[in-house]
Amino acid sequence: MNNYLKELYYNTICPKLVQKFEYKNKHQIPKLTKITINRGLGEASQNSKILENSIKELTLITGQKPIVKRAKKSIAGFKIRENAPVGLTVTLRKNKMYNFLNKLINLSLPRIRDFRGISKDKFDGRGNYNIGLKEQLIFPEIEYDSIDKVRGMDISIVTTANTDQESLALLTGFGMPFK
Repeated sequence: MNNYLKELYYNTICPKLVQKFEYKNKHQIPKLTKITINRGLGEASQNSKILENSIKELTLITGQKPIVKRAKKSIAGFKIRENAPVGLTVTLRKNKMYNFLNKLINLSLPRIRDFRGISKDKFDGRGNYNIGLKEQLIFPEIEYDSIDKVRGMDISIVTTANTDQESLALLTGFGMPFK
């Protein structure tokens, strides 16, 4: 159980947000709702070993087994048949969400080559933040020798913030390394 980020949120971030945005009610203060991790698997429809390796990697990274997303209909141009696996998704909430965010900020992002911070313009206009990672090797659980191919993933951090400025202040309070 990771109480560090929860204590940081309640003792440090909340008072700063109340002071900056002048909230009248404690329920107006933005907080994290969930973190979703998605990975597309284009070639997994032909090779089941790729699907198994990706499931194992995402389970190691998040501590939770991913859900396999399947194609709704056949598309001949992409060589995809109906009900073929096309992606994986994991939704993290509560303690697993805080553990993953702590690991992402303090361990994984600094391991990216030539890392100078993440962009501030990846907010969606409603207070949610999206990161695209190009490789899974930045996570300490993944061993270099165990991977067959470098694959990326998309990470969405969903908050209750109404604006991008509120969400930026919230994520900056958690220590997200923005440029």
